[in-house]
Amino acid sequence: MRILVVEDDSVAAEYVRKGLMEAGHVVDLAPDGDLGLEMARAADYDALILDRMLPKRDGLEVLADLREDGDAVPVLILSALGEVDQKVEGLRAGGDDYLAKPYSFTELLARVEAIGRRSDPTAAVTKLKVGGLEMDLLARTVRRDGQKILLQPREFRLLECLMRNAGRVVTRTMLLEKVWDYHFDPQTNVIDVHISRLRGKIDKEFEEPLLHTVRGAGYRLQV
Repeated sequence: MRILVVEDDSVAAEYVRKGLMEAGHVVDLAPDGDLGLEMARAADYDALILDRMLPKRDGLEVLADLREDGDAVPVLILSALGEVDQKVEGLRAGGDDYLAKPYSFTELLARVEAIGRRSDPTAAVTKLKVGGLEMDLLARTVRRDGQKILLQPREFRLLECLMRNAGRVVTRTMLLEKVWDYHFDPQTNVIDVHISRLRGKIDKEFEEPLLHTVRGAGYRLQV
């Protein structure tokens, strides 16, 4: 997706930009409400991540102007204002979702990708497939080329995360947040150990490897 991030905190904006780009998205940044509105009007974005408190023009003002223009671009509002009434205000102003700060990047990514699919909703996914590798989320089973693969619960969650992001780099930070619920890197080799075990189960007996290490970035599952 092509995403516009309107955020005046340069450190936070760069953090979000880097994470979204690692997940395979194209990202533009705007440091204030005026420029954010100008950029949103000038380009066709798949989603906007809009900070609520911005210099020059408040985030809700930007949102209101876009909606008055007839622009239905999906918008995720970010804000340190996390009370229920404040969330309701943001959603009633035309926001599609509202995420209070501080937030987990994994949750932000999931939410922005979810609103990006808003115009083309699909039924809940119950099966994942990458090449000959198949995962049944309801039966909790995994097969490759028809051969059943037995995974421990943590290995299953790890593979599910990789399959849901097939073809894209999944960073160590994303895996720690999604699979281990850590919001920081505890300087552990837990990911390396589990990736090694998972690779041995889904790739070792098969001719073509699916699980690839992207040096300095993370891991990618693809044919």
